[in-house]
Amino acid sequence: MSEARKFSELLQGAGMVELMDDIEEGLLHPGSEVESEQELAGAQGRKLFGVNISPDIVAIAMVYFVQGVLGLSKLAISFFLKDDLHLDPAESAVISGVSAAPWLIKPLYGFLSDGLPLFGYRRRSYLVICGLLGAVSWTVMALFVTNKYGAAIAIISSSLSVAFSDVVVDSMAVERARGESQSTSGSIQSLCWGSSAIGGIVSAYFSGSLIETYGVRFVFAITSLLPLLTSAVAVFVDEKPLPQVASLTNGKQRTLFMLARAFWDRIKDQASYLWETIRNPTILLPTLFIFFWQATPSSDTAMFFFSTNKLGFQPEFLGRVRLVTSIASLAGVGLYNTFLKTVPLRKMFFWTTIIGCCLSLTQLMLVTGANKQLGISNEWFAMGDTLILTVLAQVSFMPILVLAARICPSGVEATLFATLMSISNGGSVCGGLFGALLTQLLGVTSHNFNNLALLLIVCNVTSLIPLPLLRLLPSEGGVESAFAEPDVCFQGQDEHKKQ
Repeated sequence: MSEARKFSELLQGAGMVELMDDIEEGLLHPGSEVESEQELAGAQGRKLFGVNISPDIVAIAMVYFVQGVLGLSKLAISFFLKDDLHLDPAESAVISGVSAAPWLIKPLYGFLSDGLPLFGYRRRSYLVICGLLGAVSWTVMALFVTNKYGAAIAIISSSLSVAFSDVVVDSMAVERARGESQSTSGSIQSLCWGSSAIGGIVSAYFSGSLIETYGVRFVFAITSLLPLLTSAVAVFVDEKPLPQVASLTNGKQRTLFMLARAFWDRIKDQASYLWETIRNPTILLPTLFIFFWQATPSSDTAMFFFSTNKLGFQPEFLGRVRLVTSIASLAGVGLYNTFLKTVPLRKMFFWTTIIGCCLSLTQLMLVTGANKQLGISNEWFAMGDTLILTVLAQVSFMPILVLAARICPSGVEATLFATLMSISNGGSVCGGLFGALLTQLLGVTSHNFNNLALLLIVCNVTSLIPLPLLRLLPSEGGVESAFAEPDVCFQGQDEHKKQ
């Protein structure tokens, strides 16, 4: 007997057919309410980044805005690890990499959110919990952390709150992007990352001035208030409450146990479906490219130590640099959304990689002091270099989001998108760890920067390694044809589910 039939008979015996019909409708057809919201917003004619406004769109934009505002703490973390805990560049890079671990298991959050409603909700309740977890994490960081292990735990916990909330709002965004044109998908991703960039602008300058005036722990205390906005924004999620299982009157404990087991069987079935889906070459090959494209080594941590210990950049100035970075990110989103979202993906990846490699080598001028020979101060050169590189980095990252959203087939949109983003984040973590290893091997420390120029060269040249893998990406027509008939693509798995 199939799992679906056993599940149905169980619920008939418990008098819960109507309950599970509602749950099933929410799990398998999450886009029905979305379509109504889009039609309503379209009739009203209100748009943001080219996307029709709805309550869910407001929630998505606000959560991404909070992610950007949380950048207030990034500079404080860097100074805390360097000055308060006295870590060297390699150790700081390792902690930064390990603290990204919650972003590597995003599919788990998708399973929990989709299959285990809390207090009758699959989205709202998790947003509330995520906000509270983030607030507690930063409070602990402000009051109690005194060593690198405590710092790593607190940062991982705060990262978990952001990653989980990111999955929740991504599930709503992907439902709108699947099956849409590259232009429409680009507009949705532009909305998300534009909101994040605006949040970064709001917090960027103060991240430096607050450190100089009040210290890093004060910044952590202020940051602890920001995740509460994620909890508050849950009211914007247009989600109908599911009937509560607790209303059963007969055989409650036995029914709850059987129902929990049925849900577990359902999650296992969904995981099996996800595995079969990601094995499809149309999805697997682009996923491999995304990982390798993100996994090239990074020298960011070493450059931070060089900027502060060698060049003497102060927190207030680095706060200005972060402000420029946030504005540049928003400019990059706008540039992509206005002019580049219709450019074929292969061409976008190729040229952004080539141009990025060439422009990143300009950091050698700062390391060697060549900028001063041209009459450009370290501060002005760093500001201009950051501006250009950030715009390019944002433009080059947008196609990854668009590609990931567009290759998600019906039925596993949220979980598969979370899986693809986890693989992308895993590539970034590997890149950071490779960078930390190179930093240690080349002997770059908090006061020895003799081989920093070589480190920069190696990191930039290796960014070209993924270019031969561009052929793994589907052509524009390949994406459209692959999902024009999703039932054909995944017919084998559908037959498996019917057995």
